[in-house]
Amino acid sequence: MTRLIFALWASFAAIALAGCATTQPTASQNDITNLAQAIQNLGPNVDPVEARQAATIAYTYSQQLALDWDVTDPAIIHNAKIINGFREKGLCNDWAQAMTGRLRQENFRTLDMHWATSPPTPFRIIHHSALISAKEDSMYDELILDPWRNSGTLFWAPVREDTRYNWRPRSEVREQLLSGALPY
Repeated sequence: MTRLIFALWASFAAIALAGCATTQPTASQNDITNLAQAIQNLGPNVDPVEARQAATIAYTYSQQLALDWDVTDPAIIHNAKIINGFREKGLCNDWAQAMTGRLRQENFRTLDMHWATSPPTPFRIIHHSALISAKEDSMYDELILDPWRNSGTLFWAPVREDTRYNWRPRSEVREQLLSGALPY
């Protein structure tokens, strides 16, 4: 009887979650062009070829990771799958590490890559993402490159305009968490 109830519950949950499933991410040339222009606008010394290359990688690598990590659900559901052992990768820190690492491989002369963290709050868990900037600029003058929040479909915006999260330097948030200065 217990197995029957569990099977019914599992079937109901699967049907309910099916409506939450995501489609595989796709990016148009227009998406890449818009991001490339935003990267180029980060500063007068940003090489347009590097901006285009970074934009292309950001979009195509996000899509490749979504396929590699079998991301088929909204981010929070995919996180639950990882926590419960059904998937290996796809937490926000996995995306941040992969994206910053991949873009750093290019050894851009006019662009820098960074890792930002939004600290936990009573209503939101910690979140990590990659940032791209003109060489030696402040993180607050950068663009956020976040493929996690839309399950492999790249979200990007100027850091100051991404009001959904409170982006700060990763090392600063880490230090506050370890010292207990952040209560969450």
